[in-house]
Amino acid sequence: MAKTKVVVTRQLIDEAQQILDEKKGELEIVQWQSEKPCERSWLLENAKGATGILVMLSDKVDEKLLEAAGSQLKVIASFSVGTDHVDRDALKSRNIRLGYTPTCLTDAVADLTIMLILMAQRRGGESIAKVINGEWPQMPWHPLLMTGPQIGGSTVGFLGFGRIAQATLKRLLPFGIKKAIYLTSRPGQPAKEDHFGLVKQATIPVEPATSADQLAKESDVVIVGCALTPSTKHLVSTDFFGKMKKLAVIVNIARGPIIDTDALVKALDEEQIFGAALDVIENEPNIQANHPILKQPRCVLVPHIGSATIETREQMATESVKNLLAGLNGDAMVNEVEL
Repeated sequence: MAKTKVVVTRQLIDEAQQILDEKKGELEIVQWQSEKPCERSWLLENAKGATGILVMLSDKVDEKLLEAAGSQLKVIASFSVGTDHVDRDALKSRNIRLGYTPTCLTDAVADLTIMLILMAQRRGGESIAKVINGEWPQMPWHPLLMTGPQIGGSTVGFLGFGRIAQATLKRLLPFGIKKAIYLTSRPGQPAKEDHFGLVKQATIPVEPATSADQLAKESDVVIVGCALTPSTKHLVSTDFFGKMKKLAVIVNIARGPIIDTDALVKALDEEQIFGAALDVIENEPNIQANHPILKQPRCVLVPHIGSATIETREQMATESVKNLLAGLNGDAMVNEVEL
């Protein structure tokens, strides 16, 4: 009897690989043997006859891949919290299940968000660049040297208020922020889930915003943490920046295209806002050294490292394999997308 075929598009961390390898007796495992992304042609060729496919964020799951795989495909397991690389409608029409890893990286991304807020407000990237470029000796101290706004006493606005945003708020409370407002797909409505009891029990106001305009106008810090959809692409653009405070900063830990990069560069150039810090950006990872955003001293850009702790990546890998195996067997996944 032929073994069930699964395709894995990357080398996995040892613990996760061991769980997968233990199933070699019953599975035909076709795996891309590199830490670098698999070639699209390799995936399309090897997907033929697969019952399950474990993909990374860089692997596009579309009609072409599903057609190449065939009608026996039962499960896609994505090593990610985001699913904008997956055609969910195409999966739903074929009754293919989709696993993902939304809970593994909450703490890691929330930690990074705090780092990015502080980097943007305290001009971390600009300061480091001055030291590296040998400019420190030419910077005599004066009272306003390299000063920026303080996190304490600020109003923090969340564009999207899911688990990561709420974990970030949990970390912000000890800094003494004054207020938190949030905008979801239901403007003016309370958050559907209060993951840490913060909304009910917070010692500061935690309130829903009625519009993006309100979020822009009232926030000293704007944290972009919503999903990328047709309605959120370039949601943060010229109009949004025009309504922000001069000393406000914006942080993106979601998906690059939610912020219009050209509009952000212009807002920074014209000092409409104080600064920005990005874990993600449009067209990543194809950001060359001459990209306009890298010429902005008050913009910090890191290469999509939100989940990049050893512990988080191990958990994501393990959960992805468990989701794959559960999908093959018709069992409950650790985390499954409702299609």
